[in-house]
Amino acid sequence: MSSGNRTYHMLGQIKNAILQLLEWNKDVCSPEDYYASPEGMKNLAASCMLIEAIGEGIKRINELTQSKLLAERPEIPWVDVIGIRNHIAHGYFDIDGDIVFDVVKNNLQDLLPAIDYFLERTKPH
Repeated sequence: MSSGNRTYHMLGQIKNAILQLLEWNKDVCSPEDYYASPEGMKNLAASCMLIEAIGEGIKRINELTQSKLLAERPEIPWVDVIGIRNHIAHGYFDIDGDIVFDVVKNNLQDLLPAIDYFLERTKPH
């Protein structure tokens, strides 16, 4: 698979992860909702995994495109998107509902149009 096709495929996975996160968390009204039940804790853990996967995918896309693609959408704090992945991946079970809630409720809606833009730009012909 060419790097362009890999990039497109990863962007599709990132979009799916964003949509899943939005769906899974649509009824979460506060970080405390994660801790209120076993289902909430499962949602928190699963959401962490998807947020981590998004950050890892963005990191790999940045590597594959030599930092050129992400530069086309400078309004997104890409360093922070990758950084949240690092925080979760190296948090040693320190899963923070406040961070997950903030990402899901305040950042994903901004990230989605950028991912759609990149999908259009990298679509195989």
